[in-house]
Amino acid sequence: MKSLLKSTLAGAGVCCLLSFSISVAAEEINVSSSAPKADISLKLEVQHAIDKGIDWLAKAQTPAGYWSQAEYPALTGLALTGIMGDPSGKMKASPPDYVVKGYNYLLSNVKPDGGIYGKDMPNYNTAVSMMALVSAYNPSYEPVIRKARNFVVGLQSDFDQKGATDNPYDGGIGYGSKYEHSDMSNTMFALEAIHYTKFLAEDKGGGTEALKKLNWEAALKFIQRCQNLPAYNDQPWASDDPQNKGGFIYFPGDSKAGEMELTDGKKALRSYASISYAGMLSYAYADLKKDDPRVQAVFDWLQANYTLDENPGMGGDGLFYYYMTMAKALTTFGVDTLTLQDGKKVDWRKELALKMLNLQKSDGMWVNENGRWWEKDPNLVTAYSLIIMEILYRGL
Repeated sequence: MKSLLKSTLAGAGVCCLLSFSISVAAEEINVSSSAPKADISLKLEVQHAIDKGIDWLAKAQTPAGYWSQAEYPALTGLALTGIMGDPSGKMKASPPDYVVKGYNYLLSNVKPDGGIYGKDMPNYNTAVSMMALVSAYNPSYEPVIRKARNFVVGLQSDFDQKGATDNPYDGGIGYGSKYEHSDMSNTMFALEAIHYTKFLAEDKGGGTEALKKLNWEAALKFIQRCQNLPAYNDQPWASDDPQNKGGFIYFPGDSKAGEMELTDGKKALRSYASISYAGMLSYAYADLKKDDPRVQAVFDWLQANYTLDENPGMGGDGLFYYYMTMAKALTTFGVDTLTLQDGKKVDWRKELALKMLNLQKSDGMWVNENGRWWEKDPNLVTAYSLIIMEILYRGL
Protein backbone atom coordinates (compact mmCIF):
# COMPACT_ATOMS: atom_id res chain seq x y z
CA MET A 1 0.00 0.00 0.00
CA LYS A 2 3.04 2.23 0.63
CA SER A 3 1.92 5.86 0.47
CA LEU A 4 -1.21 5.09 -1.56
CA LEU A 5 -3.44 4.43 1.46
CA LYS A 6 -2.60 7.70 3.17
CA SER A 7 -2.72 9.79 0.00
CA THR A 8 -5.99 8.28 -1.15
CA LEU A 9 -7.76 8.74 2.16
CA ALA A 10 -6.36 12.17 2.89
CA GLY A 11 -7.31 13.34 -0.58
CA ALA A 12 -10.84 12.08 -0.18
CA GLY A 13 -11.47 14.27 2.86
CA VAL A 14 -13.17 11.52 4.80
CA CYS A 15 -13.98 11.02 8.46
CA CYS A 16 -13.53 7.36 9.31
CA LEU A 17 -14.18 6.67 5.60
CA LEU A 18 -17.83 7.52 6.11
CA SER A 19 -18.30 11.23 6.52
CA PHE A 20 -16.53 12.54 3.46
CA SER A 21 -16.96 16.21 2.72
CA ILE A 22 -19.72 17.68 0.59
CA SER A 23 -17.19 18.81 -2.01
CA VAL A 24 -15.87 15.29 -2.44
CA ALA A 25 -19.35 13.79 -2.46
CA ALA A 26 -20.36 16.32 -5.10
CA GLU A 27 -17.37 15.49 -7.28
CA GLU A 28 -17.94 11.76 -6.95
CA ILE A 29 -21.68 11.73 -7.58
CA ASN A 30 -22.10 14.95 -9.55
CA VAL A 31 -24.32 16.95 -7.23
CA SER A 32 -24.31 20.52 -5.96
CA SER A 33 -21.66 21.30 -3.37
CA SER A 34 -23.22 24.37 -1.80
CA ALA A 35 -22.86 23.99 1.96
CA PRO A 36 -24.69 26.00 4.60
CA LYS A 37 -22.85 28.67 6.56
CA ALA A 38 -20.75 27.14 9.32
CA ASP A 39 -22.34 27.06 12.77
CA ILE A 40 -19.24 27.44 14.93
CA SER A 41 -21.09 27.31 18.26
CA LEU A 42 -22.88 24.08 17.39
CA LYS A 43 -19.68 22.56 15.99
CA LEU A 44 -17.95 23.20 19.31
CA GLU A 45 -20.80 21.51 21.16
CA VAL A 46 -20.64 18.54 18.82
CA GLN A 47 -16.87 18.24 19.29
CA HIS A 48 -17.36 18.34 23.05
CA ALA A 49 -19.92 15.53 22.80
CA ILE A 50 -17.48 13.54 20.65
CA ASP A 51 -14.72 14.01 23.23
CA LYS A 52 -17.02 12.77 25.99
CA GLY A 53 -18.14 9.79 23.92
CA ILE A 54 -14.57 8.77 23.15
CA ASP A 55 -13.62 9.09 26.83
CA TRP A 56 -16.56 6.85 27.75
CA LEU A 57 -15.54 4.20 25.21
CA ALA A 58 -11.94 4.30 26.43
CA LYS A 59 -13.14 3.42 29.92
CA ALA A 60 -15.60 0.79 28.67
CA GLN A 61 -12.98 -1.28 26.84
CA THR A 62 -12.27 -4.69 28.37
CA PRO A 63 -8.74 -5.63 29.49
CA ALA A 64 -8.52 -8.00 26.50
CA GLY A 65 -8.97 -5.06 24.11
CA TYR A 66 -12.48 -5.62 22.81
CA TRP A 67 -15.73 -3.77 23.42
CA SER A 68 -18.93 -5.44 24.61
CA GLN A 69 -18.66 -9.04 23.31
CA ALA A 70 -15.50 -10.91 22.39
CA GLU A 71 -17.19 -13.13 19.81
CA TYR A 72 -18.40 -10.20 17.68
CA PRO A 73 -15.40 -8.12 16.52
CA ALA A 74 -17.77 -5.81 14.61
CA LEU A 75 -18.65 -4.19 17.95
CA THR A 76 -14.98 -3.37 18.47
CA GLY A 77 -14.66 -2.32 14.83
CA LEU A 78 -17.48 0.21 15.20
CA ALA A 79 -15.94 1.59 18.39
CA LEU A 80 -12.55 2.00 16.72
CA THR A 81 -14.08 3.62 13.64
CA GLY A 82 -15.86 6.10 15.89
CA ILE A 83 -12.72 6.82 17.89
CA MET A 84 -10.44 7.20 14.87
CA GLY A 85 -12.92 9.58 13.25
CA ASP A 86 -12.29 12.25 15.89
CA PRO A 87 -12.26 15.51 13.87
CA SER A 88 -9.33 16.83 15.89
CA GLY A 89 -7.08 14.28 14.17
CA LYS A 90 -5.22 13.46 17.36
CA MET A 91 -6.17 9.79 17.27
CA LYS A 92 -4.57 9.28 13.88
CA ALA A 93 -1.53 11.34 14.79
CA SER A 94 -0.81 9.39 17.97
CA PRO A 95 -3.16 6.47 18.76
CA PRO A 96 -3.32 5.86 22.52
CA ASP A 97 -2.55 2.45 23.98
CA TYR A 98 -6.20 1.41 24.24
CA VAL A 99 -6.66 2.01 20.51
CA VAL A 100 -3.59 -0.08 19.71
CA LYS A 101 -4.97 -2.81 21.97
CA GLY A 102 -8.29 -2.65 20.14
CA TYR A 103 -6.63 -3.12 16.78
CA ASN A 104 -4.56 -6.00 18.11
CA TYR A 105 -7.80 -7.64 19.20
CA LEU A 106 -9.29 -7.20 15.72
CA LEU A 107 -6.21 -8.78 14.15
CA SER A 108 -6.51 -11.73 16.53
CA ASN A 109 -9.86 -12.52 14.89
CA VAL A 110 -8.46 -12.79 11.35
CA LYS A 111 -9.19 -16.24 9.94
CA PRO A 112 -7.21 -18.22 7.33
CA ASP A 113 -10.01 -17.56 4.82
CA GLY A 114 -9.48 -13.81 5.21
CA GLY A 115 -12.62 -13.20 7.23
CA ILE A 116 -12.54 -11.29 10.51
CA TYR A 117 -15.09 -12.89 12.78
CA GLY A 118 -15.61 -14.95 15.90
CA LYS A 119 -18.77 -16.85 16.63
CA ASP A 120 -20.85 -16.23 13.49
CA MET A 121 -22.14 -13.48 11.16
CA PRO A 122 -18.89 -13.48 9.16
CA ASN A 123 -19.92 -10.87 6.59
CA TYR A 124 -21.16 -8.29 9.09
CA ASN A 125 -18.13 -8.70 11.33
CA THR A 126 -15.62 -8.68 8.48
CA ALA A 127 -17.10 -5.70 6.62
CA VAL A 128 -17.31 -3.54 9.73
CA SER A 129 -13.82 -4.58 10.87
CA MET A 130 -12.46 -3.66 7.44
CA MET A 131 -13.73 -0.12 7.86
CA ALA A 132 -11.99 0.11 11.23
CA LEU A 133 -8.71 -1.16 9.76
CA VAL A 134 -8.84 1.31 6.88
CA SER A 135 -9.65 4.09 9.36
CA ALA A 136 -6.35 3.39 11.11
CA TYR A 137 -4.32 4.75 8.16
CA ASN A 138 -1.78 1.99 8.83
CA PRO A 139 -0.13 0.60 5.68
CA SER A 140 0.85 -2.60 7.50
CA TYR A 141 -2.83 -3.60 7.55
CA GLU A 142 -3.04 -3.81 3.74
CA PRO A 143 -2.59 -7.62 3.45
CA VAL A 144 -5.34 -8.18 6.02
CA ILE A 145 -7.69 -5.70 4.33
CA ARG A 146 -6.99 -7.21 0.91
CA LYS A 147 -7.84 -10.74 2.04
CA ALA A 148 -10.86 -9.54 3.97
CA ARG A 149 -12.15 -7.74 0.88
CA ASN A 150 -11.88 -10.92 -1.16
CA PHE A 151 -13.67 -12.80 1.59
CA VAL A 152 -16.59 -10.38 1.53
CA VAL A 153 -16.78 -10.37 -2.27
CA GLY A 154 -16.83 -14.17 -2.16
CA LEU A 155 -19.98 -14.09 -0.01
CA GLN A 156 -22.08 -12.51 -2.77
CA SER A 157 -25.12 -14.74 -3.30
CA ASP A 158 -25.64 -16.71 -6.51
CA PHE A 159 -28.38 -19.30 -5.97
CA ASP A 160 -29.99 -21.62 -8.50
CA GLN A 161 -28.58 -21.08 -12.01
CA LYS A 162 -25.04 -19.79 -11.64
CA GLY A 163 -24.40 -16.44 -13.25
CA ALA A 164 -28.08 -15.60 -13.58
CA THR A 165 -30.08 -13.37 -11.23
CA ASP A 166 -32.97 -15.84 -11.27
CA ASN A 167 -33.27 -16.03 -7.48
CA PRO A 168 -34.55 -12.97 -5.56
CA TYR A 169 -31.55 -13.15 -3.24
CA ASP A 170 -28.95 -13.25 -6.02
CA GLY A 171 -26.45 -10.41 -6.01
CA GLY A 172 -26.92 -9.46 -2.38
CA ILE A 173 -24.95 -10.49 0.69
CA GLY A 174 -26.29 -11.80 3.97
CA TYR A 175 -24.76 -12.49 7.34
CA GLY A 176 -22.93 -15.45 5.82
CA SER A 177 -22.38 -18.87 7.38
CA LYS A 178 -25.68 -20.52 8.32
CA TYR A 179 -27.83 -17.60 7.13
CA GLU A 180 -29.09 -18.54 3.70
CA HIS A 181 -30.48 -15.31 2.31
CA SER A 182 -29.18 -11.86 1.46
CA ASP A 183 -30.53 -8.78 3.19
CA MET A 184 -30.34 -5.05 2.63
CA SER A 185 -28.40 -4.17 5.79
CA ASN A 186 -25.65 -6.73 5.30
CA THR A 187 -25.44 -5.81 1.63
CA MET A 188 -24.99 -2.15 2.58
CA PHE A 189 -22.18 -2.93 5.04
CA ALA A 190 -20.45 -5.16 2.47
CA LEU A 191 -20.74 -2.63 -0.37
CA GLU A 192 -19.47 0.09 1.95
CA ALA A 193 -16.34 -1.90 2.79
CA ILE A 194 -15.79 -2.76 -0.88
CA HIS A 195 -16.33 0.84 -1.98
CA TYR A 196 -13.87 2.28 0.51
CA THR A 197 -11.17 -0.24 -0.38
CA LYS A 198 -11.22 0.54 -4.11
CA PHE A 199 -7.79 2.08 -3.64
CA LEU A 200 -6.37 -1.45 -3.36
CA ALA A 201 -7.10 -2.04 -7.05
CA GLU A 202 -5.01 1.05 -7.85
CA ASP A 203 -2.02 -0.30 -5.94
CA LYS A 204 0.01 -1.34 -8.97
CA GLY A 205 2.95 -2.49 -6.97
CA GLY A 206 1.21 -4.15 -4.18
CA GLY A 207 -0.36 -7.12 -2.71
CA THR A 208 0.25 -10.77 -3.25
CA GLU A 209 -3.51 -11.32 -3.00
CA ALA A 210 -5.23 -10.80 -6.36
CA LEU A 211 -8.46 -8.89 -5.88
CA LYS A 212 -11.76 -10.54 -6.70
CA LYS A 213 -14.40 -8.50 -8.50
CA LEU A 214 -17.90 -8.04 -7.19
CA ASN A 215 -20.71 -8.55 -9.67
CA TRP A 216 -22.08 -5.00 -9.43
CA GLU A 217 -24.85 -5.64 -11.94
CA ALA A 218 -26.18 -8.47 -9.79
CA ALA A 219 -25.78 -6.35 -6.64
CA LEU A 220 -27.84 -3.60 -8.22
CA LYS A 221 -30.52 -6.13 -9.16
CA PHE A 222 -30.75 -7.24 -5.54
CA ILE A 223 -30.98 -3.66 -4.25
CA GLN A 224 -33.84 -2.99 -6.69
CA ARG A 225 -35.62 -6.12 -5.48
CA CYS A 226 -35.74 -4.64 -1.98
CA GLN A 227 -37.42 -1.42 -3.12
CA ASN A 228 -41.15 -0.73 -3.42
CA LEU A 229 -40.84 0.44 -7.01
CA PRO A 230 -42.52 -1.86 -9.58
CA ALA A 231 -40.94 -0.01 -12.50
CA TYR A 232 -37.56 -1.48 -11.45
CA ASN A 233 -38.49 -4.34 -9.11
CA ASP A 234 -39.63 -7.54 -10.85
CA GLN A 235 -41.00 -9.11 -7.67
CA PRO A 236 -44.80 -9.49 -7.43
CA TRP A 237 -45.05 -7.94 -3.95
CA ALA A 238 -43.53 -4.58 -5.02
CA SER A 239 -46.08 -1.81 -4.51
CA ASP A 240 -46.37 1.75 -5.81
CA ASP A 241 -49.08 2.79 -3.36
CA PRO A 242 -48.42 6.30 -2.00
CA GLN A 243 -47.55 5.14 1.52
CA ASN A 244 -44.76 2.80 0.42
CA LYS A 245 -43.59 3.76 -3.07
CA GLY A 246 -39.84 4.23 -3.24
CA GLY A 247 -39.06 2.92 0.24
CA PHE A 248 -37.18 -0.26 1.07
CA ILE A 249 -37.78 -3.50 2.94
CA TYR A 250 -35.27 -5.84 4.61
CA PHE A 251 -35.06 -8.45 1.88
CA PRO A 252 -37.28 -9.50 -1.04
CA GLY A 253 -40.61 -10.57 0.41
CA ASP A 254 -39.87 -9.58 4.02
CA SER A 255 -40.30 -6.26 5.82
CA LYS A 256 -39.46 -5.81 9.49
CA ALA A 257 -42.26 -3.21 9.46
CA GLY A 258 -44.79 -5.87 8.50
CA GLU A 259 -47.49 -5.53 5.88
CA MET A 260 -50.59 -3.44 5.37
CA GLU A 261 -53.85 -3.82 3.50
CA LEU A 262 -54.47 -1.33 0.72
CA THR A 263 -57.82 0.17 -0.23
CA ASP A 264 -58.16 -2.27 -3.12
CA GLY A 265 -57.77 -5.21 -0.73
CA LYS A 266 -54.23 -6.06 -1.80
CA LYS A 267 -51.37 -6.42 0.67
CA ALA A 268 -48.26 -4.25 0.65
CA LEU A 269 -44.99 -4.79 2.49
CA ARG A 270 -44.38 -1.62 4.48
CA SER A 271 -41.34 0.49 3.71
CA TYR A 272 -39.34 1.72 6.71
CA ALA A 273 -36.76 4.46 7.06
CA SER A 274 -33.56 2.92 8.41
CA ILE A 275 -33.42 0.28 5.70
CA SER A 276 -34.52 2.83 3.09
CA TYR A 277 -31.47 4.94 3.93
CA ALA A 278 -29.38 1.75 3.70
CA GLY A 279 -30.85 1.21 0.24
CA MET A 280 -30.18 4.80 -0.78
CA LEU A 281 -26.59 4.49 0.42
CA SER A 282 -26.14 1.19 -1.43
CA TYR A 283 -27.25 2.88 -4.65
CA ALA A 284 -24.44 5.40 -4.11
CA TYR A 285 -21.89 2.61 -3.69
CA ALA A 286 -23.25 1.10 -6.93
CA ASP A 287 -22.49 4.48 -8.57
CA LEU A 288 -26.04 5.68 -9.17
CA LYS A 289 -26.45 9.44 -9.34
CA LYS A 290 -28.81 11.63 -7.35
CA ASP A 291 -31.14 12.15 -10.31
CA ASP A 292 -31.55 8.44 -11.02
CA PRO A 293 -35.28 7.53 -10.69
CA ARG A 294 -34.48 4.81 -8.14
CA VAL A 295 -32.52 7.19 -5.95
CA GLN A 296 -35.09 9.94 -6.36
CA ALA A 297 -37.93 7.58 -5.42
CA VAL A 298 -36.36 6.52 -2.12
CA PHE A 299 -35.33 10.11 -1.38
CA ASP A 300 -38.92 11.27 -1.97
CA TRP A 301 -40.24 8.59 0.41
CA LEU A 302 -37.70 9.54 3.07
CA GLN A 303 -38.50 13.24 2.82
CA ALA A 304 -42.22 12.51 3.07
CA ASN A 305 -41.66 10.42 6.20
CA TYR A 306 -38.96 12.50 7.88
CA THR A 307 -38.89 12.66 11.66
CA LEU A 308 -36.26 12.31 14.36
CA ASP A 309 -38.73 11.15 17.00
CA GLU A 310 -38.70 7.59 15.71
CA ASN A 311 -37.43 5.28 12.98
CA PRO A 312 -40.40 5.74 10.60
CA GLY A 313 -42.20 2.45 10.19
CA MET A 314 -40.39 0.90 13.17
CA GLY A 315 -40.98 3.26 16.09
CA GLY A 316 -38.07 3.08 18.54
CA ASP A 317 -36.59 -0.05 16.96
CA GLY A 318 -33.15 0.59 15.49
CA LEU A 319 -33.35 4.32 16.17
CA PHE A 320 -29.61 4.99 16.25
CA TYR A 321 -28.95 2.77 13.23
CA TYR A 322 -31.56 4.96 11.52
CA TYR A 323 -29.73 8.14 12.50
CA MET A 324 -26.43 6.68 11.27
CA THR A 325 -27.70 5.54 7.88
CA MET A 326 -29.47 8.89 7.49
CA ALA A 327 -26.28 10.85 8.16
CA LYS A 328 -24.25 8.71 5.79
CA ALA A 329 -26.76 8.69 2.94
CA LEU A 330 -27.68 12.38 2.97
CA THR A 331 -24.02 13.39 3.25
CA THR A 332 -23.05 11.04 0.43
CA PHE A 333 -25.61 12.58 -1.91
CA GLY A 334 -24.80 16.14 -0.89
CA VAL A 335 -28.20 16.89 0.63
CA ASP A 336 -28.19 20.06 2.76
CA THR A 337 -31.93 20.49 3.35
CA LEU A 338 -35.03 18.33 3.21
CA THR A 339 -38.36 19.57 1.90
CA LEU A 340 -41.25 18.16 3.92
CA GLN A 341 -44.76 17.50 2.66
CA ASP A 342 -45.98 20.86 3.96
CA GLY A 343 -43.21 22.63 2.06
CA LYS A 344 -41.11 23.33 5.15
CA LYS A 345 -37.34 23.28 4.61
CA VAL A 346 -35.37 21.35 7.22
CA ASP A 347 -31.67 21.71 8.04
CA TRP A 348 -31.37 18.03 8.90
CA ARG A 349 -27.78 18.31 10.14
CA LYS A 350 -28.64 20.92 12.74
CA GLU A 351 -31.79 19.08 13.84
CA LEU A 352 -29.97 15.77 14.13
CA ALA A 353 -27.02 17.34 15.96
CA LEU A 354 -29.34 18.91 18.53
CA LYS A 355 -31.21 15.62 18.91
CA MET A 356 -27.98 13.72 19.50
CA LEU A 357 -26.75 16.27 22.01
CA ASN A 358 -29.95 15.87 24.00
CA LEU A 359 -29.78 12.09 23.86
CA GLN A 360 -26.23 11.86 25.20
CA LYS A 361 -26.00 10.80 28.85
CA SER A 362 -24.07 12.86 31.37
CA ASP A 363 -21.23 10.33 31.44
CA GLY A 364 -20.74 10.59 27.66
CA MET A 365 -22.48 7.48 26.41
CA TRP A 366 -25.55 7.05 24.23
CA VAL A 367 -28.01 4.17 24.53
CA ASN A 368 -31.47 3.28 23.22
CA GLU A 369 -34.19 2.37 25.70
CA ASN A 370 -35.49 0.02 23.02
CA GLY A 371 -33.38 -3.13 22.83
CA ARG A 372 -34.14 -4.17 19.26
CA TRP A 373 -31.02 -4.96 17.24
CA TRP A 374 -28.76 -4.75 20.29
CA GLU A 375 -29.38 -1.03 20.84
CA LYS A 376 -29.57 -1.38 24.62
CA ASP A 377 -25.81 -1.98 24.41
CA PRO A 378 -24.21 1.42 25.10
CA ASN A 379 -20.96 0.29 23.46
CA LEU A 380 -22.71 -0.24 20.14
CA VAL A 381 -24.90 2.86 20.33
CA THR A 382 -22.07 5.12 21.48
CA ALA A 383 -20.01 3.91 18.52
CA TYR A 384 -22.91 4.64 16.16
CA SER A 385 -23.32 8.05 17.76
CA LEU A 386 -19.68 9.02 17.39
CA ILE A 387 -19.81 8.16 13.70
CA ILE A 388 -22.98 10.24 13.36
CA MET A 389 -21.56 13.23 15.23
CA GLU A 390 -18.32 13.18 13.24
CA ILE A 391 -20.26 13.18 9.98
CA LEU A 392 -22.37 16.08 11.22
CA TYR A 393 -19.36 18.03 12.49
CA ARG A 394 -17.87 18.23 9.01
CA GLY A 395 -21.11 19.44 7.50
CA LEU A 396 -22.01 22.10 10.04
